[in-house]
Amino acid sequence: MSSDLSHFDEAGSARMVDVSAKQNTRRTARAHAFVRIRPDVLRRLPENPKGDPLEVARLAGIMAAKKTAELIPLCHPLLLTHVGVDISVEQDGVRIVASAATTGPTGVEMEAMTAAAAAALTVYDMTKALDKAIEITDLRLLEKTGGKSGDFHRLPDTGV
Repeated sequence: MSSDLSHFDEAGSARMVDVSAKQNTRRTARAHAFVRIRPDVLRRLPENPKGDPLEVARLAGIMAAKKTAELIPLCHPLLLTHVGVDISVEQDGVRIVASAATTGPTGVEMEAMTAAAAAALTVYDMTKALDKAIEITDLRLLEKTGGKSGDFHRLPDTGV
């Protein structure tokens, strides 16, 4: 295994990285997901008998971010100082942007990504009765700040 992959030891075995020597610094991350839904299904969102799918998805994303270390085996449990999930309806689907922040020894990229993924899956779960062909796309890190590796900002793209 490459020495650049910190979650593997010299023998190639998976390991949790020791972050005890790292300084606590403010760290943030934003992630994105898109749920492609037919326009006729989008129009029916307010009528959903299970409740408001977008509000339930927002809460699911927040809850998932707080559980990331339980879902992703080598993630560190973090004391999150902020989790936000913004959801907007567009012509061809639902856009989700999740954010997370902490002051700690390791970043919150996985928490933001997990929030976006869980929110997208919840939109699917709450609308699948109307359309089984819904797609979840474009799960990706938009930006991260703080830490030894520095900041990352994804260059904007032209499409969804």
